[in-house]
Amino acid sequence: MNEPFDIIETASLTEKATLLSEKQNKYVFRVRPRANKVAHVNTCNYAGKKKRERRADFGRKSHWKKAIVTLQEGEKIDLV
Repeated sequence: MNEPFDIIETASLTEKATLLSEKQNKYVFRVRPRANKVAHVNTCNYAGKKKRERRADFGRKSHWKKAIVTLQEGEKIDLV
């Protein structure tokens, strides 16, 4: 079984994520691409953007996955 620290990379502390946590009790995390969905978790896959490297070469940032976790009423996660 995977441990939480093996799945979750970082917590997203954007303005949209803060509003979701305050109003709808949802938290946003950046997770590993092979993470599976469990109950009350919505996931989104994002493609890495093209970035210019030295000279005329182009590179690509890595692909990543976002998970929006909904907690039950009365539960809370302290991120900061």
